[in-house]
Amino acid sequence: MDRYDVAIIGTGAAGLSAAINSKVRNKNIILFGTKELSYKLAKAPKINNYLGFYNLTGSELKDEFKKHLESMDITITEEKVNNVYAMGDYFALMVNDKMYEASALILATGVEYTKPLAGEEKLLGKGVGYCATCDAPLYKNKIVTIIGYNKDAEEEANYVNELASKVYYIPMYKGEYKVQDGIEVINKKPIEIVGEAKVEKVILEDCELVTDGVFVLKDSISPSQLVPGLEVKEGHISVDRLMKTNIEGCFAAGDCVGKPYQYIKAAGEGQIAALTAVSYLDSKK
Repeated sequence: MDRYDVAIIGTGAAGLSAAINSKVRNKNIILFGTKELSYKLAKAPKINNYLGFYNLTGSELKDEFKKHLESMDITITEEKVNNVYAMGDYFALMVNDKMYEASALILATGVEYTKPLAGEEKLLGKGVGYCATCDAPLYKNKIVTIIGYNKDAEEEANYVNELASKVYYIPMYKGEYKVQDGIEVINKKPIEIVGEAKVEKVILEDCELVTDGVFVLKDSISPSQLVPGLEVKEGHISVDRLMKTNIEGCFAAGDCVGKPYQYIKAAGEGQIAALTAVSYLDSKK
């Protein structure tokens, strides 16, 4: 397996800046995110505080970002990273049924708006997971509950249904659900995931489901859930002035490290994170 120099998670201003500055310094990078870049950026009606680009809509600034990426031949890997594990001298990034490796990691994941359910963090790895296609074989002939925050979760539910004895699907969005026969759709709000040594049941607003496992399939998960052992305070990743986290080789930038939530601030932090990551890699040679 090829190992990248730097893996960057996030395609907002911080992630893109980190990618550009890493690439300028001849590092082999992989950038995870969406080709639509930041949904918040696209919705901004007018931007006047980004140096050199003023009186632009967010959509226009986004187009400029895209042009910069294209000019440097930087591509975006549109795959969701479910977990990242620090392995000593490298990081293992779990993406559905495969894994990527990188010597340094830059987190530019933005702000997590979906709070974890009660019991979710406590039972993570004890029946709670974030990648159904990764862990479904563990639940062969067992009962599985899937809490889906977008339509992509339906495909994962269908995959799990091929292995599990029973699948409950709890959609957290409106619309029609394309799930296989046999999957029971529960249109009730989940309140808590309960269990001692492992998951035992899910408490809903007016009932409960006995279950062996729960997959919580969100658009994004909080940094502390994404990277076990990462220090987070008041919802933000703890970093120093060089964007270093408490994990060696792991850096963070942008909204995920704190206010103010401004594009130009995020871009600056992305550059610092990249420069620090490059120095870290060069020191290991």
